[in-house]
Parts: sequence; structure tokens; C-alpha cells
Amino acid sequence: MMAPPPAWQALNQHHLAIVLAEVRQYLQAYVDQHQPHQGAAPVVPDPLDAPPTSEPDEDAELPSALSYLGKAFGLSTFERQLLVLCAGVELSAGVAQLCAQAQGQDQFTFPTFSLALAVLPEADWHALTPVAPLRRWRLIELVGDSLTQSRLRIDERVLHYLTGVPYLDDRLEGLIHPLNAPKYLLPSHQAIAQRLVKTWVSHPQPVPAPILHLCGHGQEALAIAATACQRMDIGLHQLRAMNIPSTVAEREALARLWEREAVLSQSVLLVNCVDMDRSPLRQTVLPFLETLQTRLIIAGIEPFTVGDRPCVHLEIPPSSLAEQRCLWQQALAPLTTDLNGQLEGLISQFRLSATTIQSVCTEIASQTDAIPAQALPERLWDICRLQTRPQLNELAQPIVPKASWHELVLPERERQMLREMAAQVRQQAKVYDTWAFATRGTHGMGISALFAGPSGTGKTLAAEVLAHELRLDLYRIDLSQVVSKYIGETEKNLRQVFDAAEAGSAILLFDEADSLFGKRSDVKDARDRYANLEVSYLLQRMETYRGLAILTTNLKKSIDPAFLRRLRFMVQFPFPNQEQRLEIWRRIFPPQLPTQALDFQQLAQLNVTGGNIRNIALNAAFLAADEDTPVAMGHLLRAAKTEYSKLEKTLTDTEVRGWV
Repeated sequence: MMAPPPAWQALNQHHLAIVLAEVRQYLQAYVDQHQPHQGAAPVVPDPLDAPPTSEPDEDAELPSALSYLGKAFGLSTFERQLLVLCAGVELSAGVAQLCAQAQGQDQFTFPTFSLALAVLPEADWHALTPVAPLRRWRLIELVGDSLTQSRLRIDERVLHYLTGVPYLDDRLEGLIHPLNAPKYLLPSHQAIAQRLVKTWVSHPQPVPAPILHLCGHGQEALAIAATACQRMDIGLHQLRAMNIPSTVAEREALARLWEREAVLSQSVLLVNCVDMDRSPLRQTVLPFLETLQTRLIIAGIEPFTVGDRPCVHLEIPPSSLAEQRCLWQQALAPLTTDLNGQLEGLISQFRLSATTIQSVCTEIASQTDAIPAQALPERLWDICRLQTRPQLNELAQPIVPKASWHELVLPERERQMLREMAAQVRQQAKVYDTWAFATRGTHGMGISALFAGPSGTGKTLAAEVLAHELRLDLYRIDLSQVVSKYIGETEKNLRQVFDAAEAGSAILLFDEADSLFGKRSDVKDARDRYANLEVSYLLQRMETYRGLAILTTNLKKSIDPAFLRRLRFMVQFPFPNQEQRLEIWRRIFPPQLPTQALDFQQLAQLNVTGGNIRNIALNAAFLAADEDTPVAMGHLLRAAKTEYSKLEKTLTDTEVRGWV
């Protein structure tokens, strides 16, 4: 909240002194009339007690705080004078002493309604009713049970406002936060900001303007709203929908406080509903919004109506490749960084808001002295990945991708399919935007794949290889947390997963997806109907997700045929033959591991998958480490017996011939 200019501060103080001197004269006249023989108490000098030199200018270009407040809340002359009287006892010791003299009691150094009715002209009993402006907007407080004899006290926020001290009401601190306009904004988003301005201009205060609903992701909505408010020279504050109180009394108190604050600070409220569920939305958010009569912006993914108040829905379009390029070039201009043509890959992978792009470039600028010029593009990519890293909490498990193509043993056809998947992720922007393939429709633009094969054949390893190759985050979705028995919860969890991963296009791995993506059943009851809706919702999200979504299954036949038709890739991970097992054994041991006389041909006789081979090799390494000897065939045999026991299998004569 910006401080007012010094010239206005001086004029405001002068105006307040004039009005306060007028109220003091009324008090003095009352004391002289009703207490003529009472000795006057010594008055403590106060700057505000100085006699006025001129009348206040009510029609000044920048009106005083009292003039603006009086017009904004529709205060009568008596109500304004009563408010000044309450402010006077806080600002001037002389006014407090006169209150005590007028009431004939030294301890009554405060005004009461009875005193105000007796002292001030144009007295009005209605002024202190709960629906009148003074109490409705909590400009003054009634301290006590008696309407006429209780102390009247000005609200602290209002007192500071009258003296020209700007700050956010401390009762709103922690709930409502100011927002500033970004340095850069996409041209398409600037057009939306201008539409907000036109709507407000066509509905000047105090007539309530229509609610403006920005439909899109939260960060873009905040930037658009802040830019519009900056153009109107008004403030913007954000309230997260999840912070709206659940009780009626607390909601009413918050609404009244904000409506008053909106007038005092000339601000607009943005209610951020992006992460809000439908149930709390109906129970708390909508009742709160319906009570507000100030300028209001809602940020949310899906549009909704608020009572009978008109609502203008403005959809925020996704940024185009050209807009993203322009933003990056503007933000990178001060760095004079040569990305050697890698900016296109950055734009293709990360669709960031203007604020996030500026944050990324600010961070990279602080590191330019410590990073070699040739390493800056790689560091810039890593910062973007960190900025867009999804917050999936317990719904997903992050996997650090370290595996490379060397570690993946697959038939050449399957390896080629994986490389094609990586190429499609890298070249999305060129095909969809530059070559305008997206103009043919967005249906089926998501890159999705099914990895099918027995357990341990390398499905998760292949996902790691892709993430490592593309330098993207990889998340294994915890289906036990996603799938819920409660109707609607599964879709909600899936929406959270995809929305959180969208900005950075993280790779999503739905491991052992049979339970979630199984065949849809005939509708026999309500639960079957909603289960089929969950499947349909997932199909829709996978087709529109900009990143790579991978499903894994041990049984391809258990996957719903509707999924198989819509998946772009289906990679079969076969049980490894002897030649492939031999290659896996040769690659499984790190170079640092000491070994002794290993017979890889013999080891390849073990009829197990790559996952089992890794377990055997790892267990053998621990056995050798415990004996402080190199890994030998004996250690591997013991480890193989342990692994077979776990699999409830027995080593055959063919597998151990020549070994034991």
C-alpha cells in the first residue's frame, strides 16, 4: 500500500485540524453553558488544537481522508462530527478534557452517544443504530451495554486512515495479501486485462460492477488482474478460497471488514478458487461471495455463478509459441546470454507465466559469474524444471532418473519405439504450433503409452531412461492414494495430479495400472456408473496432457480396449531370452565392484527377468562385502537360491549344470 504524497499529507492534517477545532468549539460552548462555575482544567498543548486559518476544500482534486470517507459511506453531517469527536479524544488531550468537563466526571474522558446528542447540532438518534453507517461499517465501536452512556471509540484502522497513515487492517493480515503487477504480460493476456478495465469504467462506484471470473490457471489470472488494477491506479488483494471461514458469523465479519477496507484502500479483491473443491465451494465460498458488494474478481478453472449478481466469464487462452518466445527474449535481454538455439527447446517443454519467466531469469542472472557460459543453457533448463516441479504430496512418488540407454536391454523394435516417444516429447512445439497441427483439433494430442510385460522386465527402468534422456521429472503415481471409494474423489485426485504436472510436463508413471484402467463394467448400480465416469475422465485428461503419461501393466488383456485404441504407443516388454539375459548380466555390475572369475554364460542360464537379475547381483555384492572378498560365482549362487525362494521356484538342473 503506497504512502500518500507529502503535500497531500499536509493538506489532510490541516483539514482534520479544522474539523476537529469545529467539534471542539461545540464542546466548549456546551461546557460554558452548563458548567459556568467549574474551574477549567489545564489543557495540554497539542498541534491539532491550533486554530484553523481557512475552511477545508471539500471539492479538492485529492479530497481529505475525512471527506472521502464521508462520501464513500454516506455519512450525514452529524455522523461525520461524531466520528471526528471520537477521533479527537485519541488525537487531542484538550478534546478528552472537554468531554470530561461536559459530562461532569473527571474519568469520562471519552464521548458517549448521550454527550454527542447534547453537544453536536443536527443530532440524529438513527445514527447509532446497527444498520447505520457508523456501526454497520465499524467506523466506531460501542464499548458497553448502554446505548447512550457507553463509551464510543473509533476503530483503530479508521483513526489511522483519517490521519493519512496507510496500512492493511491487522484483522485481515494472514488472510488477504496485496498483489503487484508483473513486469511482462502476454499480449493476449493484456487484452483480457483491458476488458476488465472497460467493465469497471462502465460501472463506476458505488454501483456494484459485475463479478469478473478469470477462467484459467491461477498465476496467469493473478497477473492479468494485477495489470488491470495497475491501469486503474487501484490496489489488488488476494484471498485464497480455502481460507474463507466456515462459520456464518466469521464470514460476515470478514466480508464487512473487507468491504470497508476496499473503500479505505481503494482496492479490488481477487478470490483464488483454483485449488478449491466443489463441496467447500458451495458451502463457504459462494455464501461469502454473495454477501460482497465491492469490485470482485474470481480466479478459477471452471466458471460458476454467484447468486443473482451478474458475472462476466473471461477464459484465459494458453500462451502461443510466439508469445513465449517474446517473453523469454525480453527477460533474457539484460543477460546477453547465447543459448545456441536451445531457447526453442525450452519454450517447447515449459509453458511458463510471465512472472515465472522473470523469476527464472533473475535467478540465472545471479549465477552468471559462477557458471561457465557454455553451461548456462543447461542451468537455465534445470531452473525451469525446479520452478515447475509439481507439488503432488502423497499422491505420487518422485523418482530420480539416473538410468541411461546403456542399462536398458530390449529388442531393437521396442528400443526404437522408446526413442520415437522421446522425439515426440521434444518436438511437440514444432509439430503442434509451428507446423500448425493443433489447428486440426486438440483431440489425441497427448502423448500416452502403455508398457506391458511381466514384472521385472524393465518397464519402470524404461521410464527412467526416458526421463533422463529428456531431463524431465518422473513421478510414480501411488494408485492406493488416487483411487477412492468415495464418489468423485478419484477424479479429484487425478485432476490434481495432471494439473500440478502440466506446467513442466513431468512424466507420469501409473505403475501397475490394472486397478484403475481396467475394463469398464456393465452398469448394474450407481457405483458402476461412477467407476465408468472415472475411466472416461482419465481418458480425457490423458488426451489433453502436454507431457508424457505412461501406464504399466503385467497383463495387457486386463486393460480396457478403449484405452488401447487411444494410446499412442504400446511397448511390449518380453521375458528376456538367454541372449538378452547374458547382456543384462554383463551390464549389471558397476566398474568399481571387485569380481572374480564370473561366468556370464553360466549366469545367463538363470531363467529370470532383469529385475530378478538385479536383485541377485545386489544380494551377492552384500554377501561378498560381508566376507571382504570380490564377488564370485559362489556368492551369486547363494543369492540366486534366495531370489528363487522368494519367487517360489526351484533352480533346475539346466540352470545350475556345471555350476555346482
